[in-house]
Amino acid sequence: MISHTRRPLSLTLRVLFFVATAFGVSLVVISQLLLSSIEHHFIEQDADEINVMVNSIKKALHQSPTDTLKNQEALSQAISGHHGVYYQVERNGVLHYSSSDINFRPPTTDFPVVKNITANTLQTWRNKDRGYRGIVTLVTIDKNQYRIISAIDRDFHQGFLKKFTQSVALILFGAGVLTLIAAGLGVYQGLKPLRGLRDQMDFIQTDKLDSRLDMHSVPVELKPLVQSFNHMLTRIEEGFIRLSHFSADIAHELRTPLTNIVTQTQVGLSKERRTEDYQELLYSNLEDMERLSKMVSDMLWLAKSENGLINPSFETINLQEEVQSLFDFFEALAEDTHITLAISGNTSNISGDRELIRRALTNLLSNAIRHTPEGKTIKVVLVDTANDMVGISITNEGSTILSEHLERIFDRFYRVDPSRQRHGDGTGLGLAIVRTIVEAHKGVIHAQSNSHSTTFTIHLPVDGPSH
Repeated sequence: MISHTRRPLSLTLRVLFFVATAFGVSLVVISQLLLSSIEHHFIEQDADEINVMVNSIKKALHQSPTDTLKNQEALSQAISGHHGVYYQVERNGVLHYSSSDINFRPPTTDFPVVKNITANTLQTWRNKDRGYRGIVTLVTIDKNQYRIISAIDRDFHQGFLKKFTQSVALILFGAGVLTLIAAGLGVYQGLKPLRGLRDQMDFIQTDKLDSRLDMHSVPVELKPLVQSFNHMLTRIEEGFIRLSHFSADIAHELRTPLTNIVTQTQVGLSKERRTEDYQELLYSNLEDMERLSKMVSDMLWLAKSENGLINPSFETINLQEEVQSLFDFFEALAEDTHITLAISGNTSNISGDRELIRRALTNLLSNAIRHTPEGKTIKVVLVDTANDMVGISITNEGSTILSEHLERIFDRFYRVDPSRQRHGDGTGLGLAIVRTIVEAHKGVIHAQSNSHSTTFTIHLPVDGPSH
């Protein structure tokens, strides 16, 4: 089955989508507020005009309250110079005067009587497909009650609002298109530094890992990215250098025993020899092959450890007992070289993998024995340190290791000085394995050396790695 992974949107589309959304929402809100404000202004304008109409009608009604004809004539002349205004007067429930042939009574029957004419008290209705806005007022003159219906044709305002809305929509649409074009150009220009970084990155090859991106030529927002990329290049360069050295070192380490085996075998086969000579040749070849086997085994273990294929099994460990059992194991070798093994101090029990801890201590002790002159002492000191940690120090007397070597002493196949190797049974991987084991237990290891001794110190947490 083929899985289709959805491609993420480009930065340009993301920005344009955000700008379009934000601009669109802003335009809708602004246009609604604008139209609402204009419509409210029209309502207030109608309220003022209706107020003038009502006052004029009341004034006309007071001129001839007893003479019907004169009263109607006064009402016909009450409003002049106003367009689209209508009024209807009822006296005691009977139509008294209407400014037009439109009957406003049916739609206004249930309207409340208004005393104060404001924008909020106006009513709207439709009559014969036309819209009106108006009010109903009452006035009493000489025991006659007049019901006044005042109305204004609102279709004129609605027509203006419709055209205005269309014009605003076209203007806003054009503004939106221009804004998106400007935003697109802005994004393109804003991404120019990224395109420059891309060109610089394309220039970097395996033979140019010392190149670095220029932090001063990019905007401040991209400086953390450039800094992280430069740090990544530094780590890659260091790893590439280590890998190159490792390849050269492993070739050298494998070549020496293989050359010995081939040379000795060729010499042994060059002529007929005694059985004892062939046995000695086989023993010599066996020694070199055992060294090769140990080297391959150590390299395989390191590779598994780096890829998380080794799962430590944690248990309670008494370090003093472990060190003492290793002393018993190395006792014969130490006696041959008249080296004294001494242990002092004590620590709390720790949680760790017993086999791995024992392997690390074995490597350190065997390394110390190889580099300790005859008649000297190897001291192991156990102490409890701060922050629930324990310290293990292994000190051997001997020549000094220079500081520049101490920084790389835990690298694979790294040799300080061939003259320090009095025995040829080392593979150059022991200290690298020690560091890997210590780090697997969330501990640290470091080395220090002075004019008469060298000390390796391990710090391990009492409770082991945090779960």
